[in-house]
Parts: sequence; structure tokens; C-alpha cells
Amino acid sequence: MQFIQLPAFNDNYIWLLEESGRVWVVDPGDANVVQDYLEKNALSLEGILITHHHRDHIGGVSQLRDWAQQKYGQSIFVYGPSSEEIPFKTNAFAGGEEFSLLGGAVFRVIDVGGHTKGHIAYYLENATPPRLFCGDTLFASGCGRIFEGTAQQLFDSLQRLVGLPKETLVCCAHEYTLSNLRFANHVEPNNQALKTWSERADTLRAEGKFTVPTTLGHELEVNPFLRCHEPSVMASAAVNAGRDLQDPAAVFAVIRAWKDVFK
Repeated sequence: MQFIQLPAFNDNYIWLLEESGRVWVVDPGDANVVQDYLEKNALSLEGILITHHHRDHIGGVSQLRDWAQQKYGQSIFVYGPSSEEIPFKTNAFAGGEEFSLLGGAVFRVIDVGGHTKGHIAYYLENATPPRLFCGDTLFASGCGRIFEGTAQQLFDSLQRLVGLPKETLVCCAHEYTLSNLRFANHVEPNNQALKTWSERADTLRAEGKFTVPTTLGHELEVNPFLRCHEPSVMASAAVNAGRDLQDPAAVFAVIRAWKDVFK
């Protein structure tokens, strides 16, 4: 199976999964970039995976569905979260369910509410290495804003992801890495792994290259939102909050709110 990463809008990524000329696309906010790629490479669209209902993730669904109907003479599949309204959804999934695509790729659905209440992630467990398509839940060195859920909900969601194999590739939906790193370095100014990664990320972006996917193991070293049990993160959060913090979930709530206003 091939994995294709298409930039869209200012900082979105649309992921394509291709096997023997058949394609599934993850969170196509922009239909045009997907259509152009499929046309240029003579690929056939079979279905769409949606993580959550925000416009920059579902905006291209209707156009792609109509285009595929006209081009192939048949409808495509649209998989999405069971508890969110997704246009033209054909199959609804909740955490714990599994399905297979493209001749044997096995996906496990993980509930990752918080950014939106019904947000899900798709974990491709039988790829080498495994891949996690996590939408706006986990980013390189950051995590999603809380729009509909709670800090506790998003913390719990990230803890579910922490349990995945460290070699898992985190295929997130945005190139937010440099801004995330500015905050992460403020929280943990003495984290050497974070300093090294910041220099590497700066170089990659200066060269016009992507900083994602990263691995889950890497995120555990440099992402403050996965490090809320670390004394360095707890200490920074306590200073920001003006009180002692011992509970990692409380630390997460503080640094998530802090990130919202960080300049």
C-alpha cells in the first residue's frame, strides 16, 4: 500500500491510501487537489474516511461524490463517526470497531473526542509501521483545540493513543509544527530532544518539506500534551496556574488553556 500526503489550503494535509490503483482518501477538505492527483496518476477513488465534521475536513465530500458518480458510474463509500453529521455518510463507526479496506488493510477505530465530541481516529494496525490517521486530535508537538468536548475528554483520548506502538506514524491533518514547537519550548526549555527537533523542523520547513508524519515514540519525547506526568511539564503548568498541580489531567487542562492564548 502507498500513502500519499497532499497539502491543501494553508496548512491542511489530505492523506490518500492507494493499492493497485484504488484509493481511499482521509478528510478531503478540498476536492480539487484530490481530483487533480487522481486524474494525473490514473487512480480510482473508492471511498472516503472522515475523522470529524469540521469544514476543512469534509468540505470536498460532496464534490468528490458527484465527480466519482459521473466518472465511474457508481457511488463511493463515505465512512465517518457515528455521532456526528457527515454529508453522504454510508457507514458509521465508533471506537472499538474494526473494518478492512483495499484487500486486507485492517483499521481499528478509536474514540478521540475533545476537539469535537464525536471525533474518531483510524488506526491501520497491520501496516509496517502502523499508521494513525488522527485528524485534529494529536499533532506534531501539539494537540487540537477543544471546541466541543472537555479537557478531561481530550486528555483521555490522548491517553488512548499513548498506548499504541511507539513506531506508529502519526498522520495528522495540519502542518502546525513550528507554532507548536514555540509553545513546547516555552513549557520545557531544558528538553534537549525538543531543542534538537526544533532545529530539524525549522530546517525542513525552510526547505519546503513536511514535518509530519512523526512517530508516537518521538511525540512522547517532545510533545508537552503527552508529557503531563513529567516533572518539567508539571512545574511549568503550576507556575502558569499559580497553584500546585499533581494530577496529569489537571496539568493537561492548564497547558491546553495556556496554549490557546500563547503568542
